[in-house]
Amino acid sequence: MSEPASISTGVAARYATAVYDIAKDSKSVKTLEDDINVLQGALAESADFGALIMSPIYTREEQEAAISALAAKMGLSATMANTLSLMAQKRRLFVVPQLLSTLREIIAEDKGEVTADVVSAKALTKTQADKLAKTLKASTGKTVTLNASVDESLIGGLVVKVGSRMIDTSIRSKLNSLQNAMKEVG
Repeated sequence: MSEPASISTGVAARYATAVYDIAKDSKSVKTLEDDINVLQGALAESADFGALIMSPIYTREEQEAAISALAAKMGLSATMANTLSLMAQKRRLFVVPQLLSTLREIIAEDKGEVTADVVSAKALTKTQADKLAKTLKASTGKTVTLNASVDESLIGGLVVKVGSRMIDTSIRSKLNSLQNAMKEVG
């Protein structure tokens, strides 16, 4: 990870921890989750919003005024609106995407939840997804939410990522392993 990226992650983590602690103390974690959803939706849908938080062209005052107006328009909680305003004053709005993902992780951790990224050659059926989630729950001890996607190049099998652990049972990886073993012999 590059140094600027790690700095951004550190800044985002500090803000996320503070925001989460405030929300937890005021028993408004659900409201915080709603704010995260609204902000992530706005980031995904609006290039202008992304430009506002990323661009160094805007002054602190312009960013703060714009972000305050947007927060009011989006119906964000006072905690999130004040945090975004403070971030604008400190020229830290560029870490908002990392802030949102870190907040999601903190909330999930506190709830005892984890997200598993599952890539399969074919779409998983409901039964398969439920069985996989149950197996992963037994393995991790946490409630597992599956983030499933399809990659036909796997040929068959699954690639499952839970946190820093990855389990690759795909046919593609087995063929690659076999190919490497054959190269070593020949």
